[in-house]
Amino acid sequence: MSPEGEQVEAAGRVWATRAGISLGPLDLIADGAARNYVLQIGDKRFHGFVVRRGEAVFGYVDRCPHAGLPLAQQLDQYLTPDGGLIACSWHGAMFTVEAGACVGGPCVGAKLSPWPVEVREGRVVTA
Repeated sequence: MSPEGEQVEAAGRVWATRAGISLGPLDLIADGAARNYVLQIGDKRFHGFVVRRGEAVFGYVDRCPHAGLPLAQQLDQYLTPDGGLIACSWHGAMFTVEAGACVGGPCVGAKLSPWPVEVREGRVVTA
């Protein structure tokens, strides 16, 4: 895609957040599940999601590297039925939870863009 196309596509969106934004208690995300977050940043929005594995969290920008679409067509439905992988509901791309690496579907070898998050004192916070 050309840089000009990237700019048009990105209108109204930002692809990163500053550190220190509290996203809420870890308990808002069920263990083995994911949760969507939309943050207003100035006049733009950031779309991301967080997957929980025990006390660990993994955050990603909600944008498939294959077609640039958000991964989930239904709110918070980012994982395969067994919860083992992140799945794009549009074209079937599959990604590892821990690294965001595409291991199946139309973009094998690509990666999700990481969204740095961590757990501090029982809360999920941008890092």
